Amino acid sequence: MSEQITNELVNGRRFPIGAERVPEKGMHFRVWAPERKTVKLVMNTPGEERDPPRPQTEIELQSEGNGYFSVIVQEACAGSLYRYLLDDDPQPYPDPASRFQPQGPHGPSQVIDALTFDWTDATWPGIAAQGQVIYEMHIGTFTHEGNWFAAAKELPELAALGVTMLEIMPVADFPGRFGWGYDGVNLFAPTRLYGTPDEFRYFVDQAHAVGLGVILDVVFNHLGPDGNYLSKFSSDYISARYQSDWGDALNFDGPHSDAVREYVLANSEYWIKEFHLDGLRLDATQQIFDSSAEHIIAAIVQAARRAGAPRKTFIVGENEPQDAKLFLPLEYGGFGLDALWNDDFHHTAMVAMTGRADAYYSDYRGVAQEFISTFKRGFLYQGQWYSWQNKTRGTPGLHMPPGKFVNFIQNHDQLANSGSGKRVHTMTSPNRYRALTTLFLLAPQTPMLFQGQEFAATSPFFYFADHKDEIAHLVARGRSGFLAQFRALATPEMQARLPDPGDPQTFTASKLDLNDRNQHQEEYALHRDLLSLRRNDPVFQASEHSHRIDGAVLSQDAWLIRFFGESPGDDRLLLVNLSRDLHLVPAPEPLLAPPKDCVWDAIWFSDDPRYGGMGMPPWPTKGNWYLQGESAVVLRPIKQAKESVDHEQ
Repeated sequence: MSEQITNELVNGRRFPIGAERVPEKGMHFRVWAPERKTVKLVMNTPGEERDPPRPQTEIELQSEGNGYFSVIVQEACAGSLYRYLLDDDPQPYPDPASRFQPQGPHGPSQVIDALTFDWTDATWPGIAAQGQVIYEMHIGTFTHEGNWFAAAKELPELAALGVTMLEIMPVADFPGRFGWGYDGVNLFAPTRLYGTPDEFRYFVDQAHAVGLGVILDVVFNHLGPDGNYLSKFSSDYISARYQSDWGDALNFDGPHSDAVREYVLANSEYWIKEFHLDGLRLDATQQIFDSSAEHIIAAIVQAARRAGAPRKTFIVGENEPQDAKLFLPLEYGGFGLDALWNDDFHHTAMVAMTGRADAYYSDYRGVAQEFISTFKRGFLYQGQWYSWQNKTRGTPGLHMPPGKFVNFIQNHDQLANSGSGKRVHTMTSPNRYRALTTLFLLAPQTPMLFQGQEFAATSPFFYFADHKDEIAHLVARGRSGFLAQFRALATPEMQARLPDPGDPQTFTASKLDLNDRNQHQEEYALHRDLLSLRRNDPVFQASEHSHRIDGAVLSQDAWLIRFFGESPGDDRLLLVNLSRDLHLVPAPEPLLAPPKDCVWDAIWFSDDPRYGGMGMPPWPTKGNWYLQGESAVVLRPIKQAKESVDHEQ
């Protein structure tokens, strides 16, 4: 950070760019525009955006000699609308670090005073890296209203369910009436579609009040195709060396990249400091290009942790190549993330549930060995040949703690990638779904639910994006082309049925119907009880921290996982059978043996009538076992009756 910027921060600024109230000085405006000779602030005070408009105030910013321009304006206040005029360009542009765009990315920026919000979370400690249950949420579709206030009303229910952390899909402002948020262009401005910045703060404050952490999905791998005015201020914002798969890549290692890096690092700190967020989810990290000595991802992680201190901060990443370097500690040459999404678990679970192994599911069989391996090692691919991509995939991470891998059987991408947006429970049998849900929620890895998964939501989840016509056409065509990697979706019949991302009905259909929570009590109870078992049983609770688990194949579609307790003999046995009834005769597998002087007793089973199952007979203490088809059962050891022990001796 330059000496000038450091002085500014010491003198009252919290971040190097944007409009901020500096106590006892006024509103301080600062922008990076190294290719410009003059920068003027064009400002309206609140109430002046009327017809006919009153004259606008023009104030020239002072050059600092380092590409930055700044000025303090005493009369500016919260709510003032402003833009910048650059040299002789008659078109004014919004602030690249705007804190709010009330009329969208093409409209004026609005001055926001972040210091006036009355926080109540002073004792909130943040969230630890272990022991979390994540809930992925899209604010626009989580409730019918699609805003922060409506979502906040549901937070106590999520906490009661057993969720500990919310992962909010991107909120950086983007054009149009709806979207996923991955085409954001105003990286500091929470979109006006969900409410004001203070309403976002209210949501986070309420989450902390009921014990929920909140992390935000941020996109630093590309910028959206519409409403991005960064290049008007400097062509060096965009990389000339790299091209992201989805749009313009940011310049982290080229000429004048220091200011671009500072822009992104300030953004990372901004969400955590000004919104009290508990961390970040870094989107598609494989598309964040940087050859610098310190990779920008490592710098983001450190900046976020500094911003959150002394609270605990959680950083998770998405990385399709499964590069373990991302969550290796900094001192070992890694980037220091707390966790990575585990696509391998999702892919093998989908093959097991649906029987389909097309496109990027091609290298998975959904069999017992794969589930045991992912329980023990996280990623299935850690450097082996991956035929779908015709190259190796992954890097070694054999000894990483299980909690560093985020498992899921649904997320926003994978639901939309089905073409139909169908929820997973509609694509498999109820019995099999309950068995896989048991496995998913008791696995030692960190589980992540997608909104509505806990109550078997009837609503689909589609890809939707409201772009202007010339972009919307390209987006729809690109989406159809992407889905055509699945042979069934490549057929003319299915291509004709793919939902139009720009159709408002595609967005509306994706909204949750929260009445499903009451209508689907059995599915809801399944998730609630499994999360309670995970949280309260000391053996399952401790499993995220260690590799004290082992497993064995019982058949191609049946297996066992043994969780070893801290005390000798205090183990748990999870049996899963995804095929027909299985009679374990013979049973030459030592992991099936109970601890000394104990027998196994069933404490939980997926066929419980409370969850919509058909029941299970009492678990036998003698003889060989029958595993019911498409079911899961959890066993614990109990002391064998003394007369039974004596008789056996």
